[in-house]
Amino acid sequence: MTAEKMWKASGLTGEYEAWSFGEVPDKLAALVVNGNKRATSSAYAVYEAEDEETPKAGEYSIILDSKDEAVCIIKTIKVDIVPFKEVSAEFAAKEGEGDLSLAYWKDVHKSFFTEELKEIGMDFSEDMLVVCEEFEVVYK
Repeated sequence: MTAEKMWKASGLTGEYEAWSFGEVPDKLAALVVNGNKRATSSAYAVYEAEDEETPKAGEYSIILDSKDEAVCIIKTIKVDIVPFKEVSAEFAAKEGEGDLSLAYWKDVHKSFFTEELKEIGMDFSEDMLVVCEEFEVVYK
């Protein structure tokens, strides 16, 4: 189903963005649908480089799979911007990946952010700002 069709079927109104998760969109979308993944993170520097606004509480997103098919609709409920080294174990667990530990989160995200920042000519740092977004599934 397309994002537009899912939005209409949901009965929700207003604006939304449709997007997929980075490197493994199908796996991460499935974690969202089954309730394991209730958060996501991104590099603040990328928002700055692309002159994009960061997510805000109350916004809706349609999560897409690798074929750009709509999987579910989420509503952002909380956004914090913190240095990488200050991301909490509680937030890491909400990301729903691996063994849910902060150590796993840091290992995976250090690699991810290193590659992502290279694309905008920046280097990874433990002090880099991370956009920590929490959400709930509102339609699937």
